[in-house]
Amino acid sequence: MAEDEIAARAIENEIEDDDDYEDETLAERLVGLAEMFPEGVRSKTATAFEYSVLGLKKAFDFGRSTTWIVSTSFIVLMLPVIFETEMAQMEQAQLQKQRQILLGPNAASAGPAGIGMAPPVPGAR
Repeated sequence: MAEDEIAARAIENEIEDDDDYEDETLAERLVGLAEMFPEGVRSKTATAFEYSVLGLKKAFDFGRSTTWIVSTSFIVLMLPVIFETEMAQMEQAQLQKQRQILLGPNAASAGPAGIGMAPPVPGAR
Protein backbone atom coordinates (compact mmCIF):
# COMPACT_ATOMS: atom_id res chain seq x y z
CA MET A 1 0.00 0.00 0.00
CA ALA A 2 2.89 2.29 0.52
CA GLU A 3 3.53 2.26 -3.19
CA ASP A 4 -0.10 3.26 -3.86
CA GLU A 5 0.21 6.18 -1.46
CA ILE A 6 3.44 7.31 -3.06
CA ALA A 7 1.88 7.14 -6.53
CA ALA A 8 -1.20 9.05 -5.32
CA ARG A 9 0.96 11.78 -3.75
CA ALA A 10 3.03 12.04 -6.96
CA ILE A 11 -0.15 12.52 -9.01
CA GLU A 12 -1.42 15.14 -6.53
CA ASN A 13 1.90 17.00 -6.77
CA GLU A 14 1.69 16.99 -10.59
CA ILE A 15 -1.86 18.32 -10.46
CA GLU A 16 -0.79 21.07 -8.04
CA ASP A 17 2.14 21.94 -10.31
CA ASP A 18 -0.26 22.24 -13.27
CA ASP A 19 -2.45 24.61 -11.26
CA ASP A 20 0.53 26.92 -10.68
CA TYR A 21 0.72 27.76 -14.40
CA GLU A 22 -1.53 30.54 -15.62
CA ASP A 23 -3.66 29.84 -18.63
CA GLU A 24 -2.59 32.06 -21.47
CA THR A 25 -4.63 33.05 -24.46
CA LEU A 26 -3.64 32.37 -28.03
CA ALA A 27 -2.77 36.05 -28.54
CA GLU A 28 -0.48 36.06 -25.49
CA ARG A 29 1.23 32.91 -26.72
CA LEU A 30 1.78 34.37 -30.21
CA VAL A 31 3.21 37.57 -28.76
CA GLY A 32 5.55 35.50 -26.62
CA LEU A 33 6.67 33.45 -29.59
CA ALA A 34 7.15 36.53 -31.75
CA GLU A 35 9.55 38.02 -29.21
CA MET A 36 12.09 35.28 -29.90
CA PHE A 37 12.62 36.56 -33.48
CA PRO A 38 14.65 39.71 -34.28
CA GLU A 39 12.76 42.94 -35.05
CA GLY A 40 13.81 42.88 -38.71
CA VAL A 41 12.29 39.45 -39.28
CA ARG A 42 9.08 40.45 -37.52
CA SER A 43 8.68 43.66 -39.50
CA LYS A 44 9.38 41.97 -42.84
CA THR A 45 6.92 39.19 -42.00
CA ALA A 46 4.26 41.76 -41.08
CA THR A 47 4.90 43.67 -44.30
CA ALA A 48 4.71 40.49 -46.38
CA PHE A 49 1.43 39.54 -44.69
CA GLU A 50 -0.06 43.00 -45.31
CA TYR A 51 0.94 42.88 -49.00
CA SER A 52 -0.51 39.36 -49.30
CA VAL A 53 -3.85 40.53 -47.90
CA LEU A 54 -3.80 43.58 -50.19
CA GLY A 55 -3.00 41.37 -53.20
CA LEU A 56 -5.83 38.99 -52.39
CA LYS A 57 -8.27 41.90 -52.10
CA LYS A 58 -7.13 43.28 -55.47
CA ALA A 59 -7.39 39.83 -57.10
CA PHE A 60 -10.91 39.39 -55.72
CA ASP A 61 -11.97 42.82 -57.02
CA PHE A 62 -10.45 42.07 -60.43
CA GLY A 63 -12.16 38.67 -60.61
CA ARG A 64 -15.49 40.19 -59.62
CA SER A 65 -15.23 42.91 -62.26
CA THR A 66 -14.11 40.44 -64.92
CA THR A 67 -17.01 38.11 -64.13
CA TRP A 68 -19.47 40.99 -64.38
CA ILE A 69 -18.08 42.17 -67.74
CA VAL A 70 -17.99 38.69 -69.28
CA SER A 71 -21.48 37.72 -68.12
CA THR A 72 -23.16 40.96 -69.21
CA SER A 73 -21.34 40.89 -72.55
CA PHE A 74 -22.54 37.33 -73.14
CA ILE A 75 -26.10 38.31 -72.30
CA VAL A 76 -26.10 41.37 -74.55
CA LEU A 77 -24.19 39.89 -77.50
CA MET A 78 -24.93 36.16 -77.59
CA LEU A 79 -28.44 35.62 -76.24
CA PRO A 80 -30.16 37.34 -79.21
CA VAL A 81 -28.20 35.10 -81.59
CA ILE A 82 -29.16 32.00 -79.61
CA PHE A 83 -32.83 33.03 -79.60
CA GLU A 84 -32.86 33.70 -83.35
CA THR A 85 -31.19 30.37 -84.08
CA GLU A 86 -33.72 28.57 -81.92
CA MET A 87 -36.62 30.35 -83.66
CA ALA A 88 -35.23 29.41 -87.09
CA GLN A 89 -34.96 25.76 -86.03
CA MET A 90 -38.52 25.84 -84.74
CA GLU A 91 -39.75 27.29 -88.05
CA GLN A 92 -37.87 24.58 -89.98
CA ALA A 93 -39.41 21.89 -87.79
CA GLN A 94 -42.86 23.39 -88.26
CA LEU A 95 -42.44 23.51 -92.07
CA GLN A 96 -41.20 19.93 -92.10
CA LYS A 97 -44.17 18.80 -90.03
CA GLN A 98 -46.55 20.71 -92.31
CA ARG A 99 -44.97 19.11 -95.41
CA GLN A 100 -45.25 15.67 -93.82
CA ILE A 101 -48.94 16.22 -93.12
CA LEU A 102 -49.66 17.45 -96.66
CA LEU A 103 -47.46 15.15 -98.75
CA GLY A 104 -47.05 12.02 -96.63
CA PRO A 105 -44.39 10.57 -94.34
CA ASN A 106 -41.63 10.33 -97.02
CA ALA A 107 -41.96 13.99 -98.05
CA ALA A 108 -40.49 15.34 -94.81
CA SER A 109 -37.14 13.62 -95.36
CA ALA A 110 -36.95 14.42 -99.09
CA GLY A 111 -36.12 18.08 -98.51
CA PRO A 112 -37.60 21.01 -100.43
CA ALA A 113 -40.00 20.23 -103.27
CA GLY A 114 -38.31 19.45 -106.59
CA ILE A 115 -34.89 18.49 -105.24
CA GLY A 116 -35.60 14.78 -104.91
CA MET A 117 -37.31 14.52 -108.33
CA ALA A 118 -35.60 13.39 -111.55
CA PRO A 119 -35.07 16.03 -114.23
CA PRO A 120 -37.54 15.92 -117.16
CA VAL A 121 -36.41 14.03 -120.29
CA PRO A 122 -36.55 16.19 -123.44
CA GLY A 123 -39.10 15.05 -125.99
CA ALA A 124 -40.85 12.65 -123.62
CA ARG A 125 -44.50 13.06 -122.85
